[in-house]
Amino acid sequence: MESAGSGTSRHAIPSGSNVLDAVLVRPQSTPQASLLICHGIGETVELWHRVQQLLAENGVASLVFDYSGYGCSSGFFTASQAEQDAVAAFHLLERLMAPLPVAILGLSLGSGIAAATIRKVPAHRLVLCAAFTSLRKAAVSVRIPKMFGFAVPPIWDAEEALRDSTIPVLIVHGEKDRLFPVRMAKELAGFCTSACELAIVPNATHNDPFYRPQSSYWGEIVARFLMKGEK
Repeated sequence: MESAGSGTSRHAIPSGSNVLDAVLVRPQSTPQASLLICHGIGETVELWHRVQQLLAENGVASLVFDYSGYGCSSGFFTASQAEQDAVAAFHLLERLMAPLPVAILGLSLGSGIAAATIRKVPAHRLVLCAAFTSLRKAAVSVRIPKMFGFAVPPIWDAEEALRDSTIPVLIVHGEKDRLFPVRMAKELAGFCTSACELAIVPNATHNDPFYRPQSSYWGEIVARFLMKGEK
């Protein structure tokens, strides 16, 4: 059910023949920024509520959605469907939060989806957290043998998306990320042709941003990037 009120609201988003489950959390005061979140593999919207609350406390309205086949969303997950899902969620948030511009954040798997989506929607800014450079390189990083890399589809290559992008980019990576090494974050920053900032978070692991959300992490993203130039 959609709600224009403050606080938390649940939304059903049409995406092709599927219906996505999504949660919007707004600040109690007037929102200063609007953020679409593309979550990681195996996650659902419920895992992100504490993050959304932290964002709301910092003036940011955020929408988290489950890809097709995830959680209560119908259908099946595919790469192309996930990108279509992100586009559908973006346009809903754009309508709900107008005239605020919408930024996109992707974490882990969601970073590939977010980077691909900025080529299809008028995103204001892009945030990549715990991100990989391409799905194939991500697969090798999680110890799939290189000889089997050919079996991983050649999708979500961030280099192409970032080199074509004209919007500001923030790349945030945990110093102790054991899934995707810090060098991937540095490579991503090197791909950018638009304004780009790189933040390496001391002592943070891959899953810390949503399993143990901290104001020091999310508040920094808001103050350093999402609110920049908005006030």
